[in-house]
Amino acid sequence: MEANIVVMGTESVGKSALTVRLLTRRFIGEYGDIESIYSRNFTLDAREVTLNIWDSPYSEEASLFHKKVRWADGYVLVYSICDRASFNAIGRLIQSIKSTKEYLGADKAPIVVVGNKRDLHHRRTVLSEEGRLLALNSDSLFYEVSAAENYHSVLTVFHGLVDRMKDARLAVKRPLRFKGIVKSMSAVFARRRTDSL
Repeated sequence: MEANIVVMGTESVGKSALTVRLLTRRFIGEYGDIESIYSRNFTLDAREVTLNIWDSPYSEEASLFHKKVRWADGYVLVYSICDRASFNAIGRLIQSIKSTKEYLGADKAPIVVVGNKRDLHHRRTVLSEEGRLLALNSDSLFYEVSAAENYHSVLTVFHGLVDRMKDARLAVKRPLRFKGIVKSMSAVFARRRTDSL
């Protein structure tokens, strides 16, 4: 399986720290405005998975946003538990992603909402319950993590998203072609004829 994932959120919420923690297991605290697409192979549930992860600075430019939404199979939306504005931005991002996907006639958008900087709980302005409720109302997954302290919780975020993407792919049913429809109808009518005899 190969999947494209875009990591989004406002500035200074830990998007790059989260991404680099996943890829290298190391925490690096300071990043500039870098834009990168990383590719990495993982073994999840005994299956080889290639993740292409687009990590980019926050931008409200519509054309770039649409490009990211079209490119991605799944979305990691990150806010800081210490920054109410970053949390509010996630609700707007979810709506924008869903309306863009709908406009493009695309399938459901697997989304994970991530509250980062759990290690700074003494500066918390966003409750865990608020993140959970936002995710529940938008049919998304929710995790609260500390990219600074824990690699495994970051891995769990991406593992959850990959599971969500697999489920979304399985849910996409291929439309029956004309022959398939005729075959199905014939089977139904043949069964009715034999039932009535």
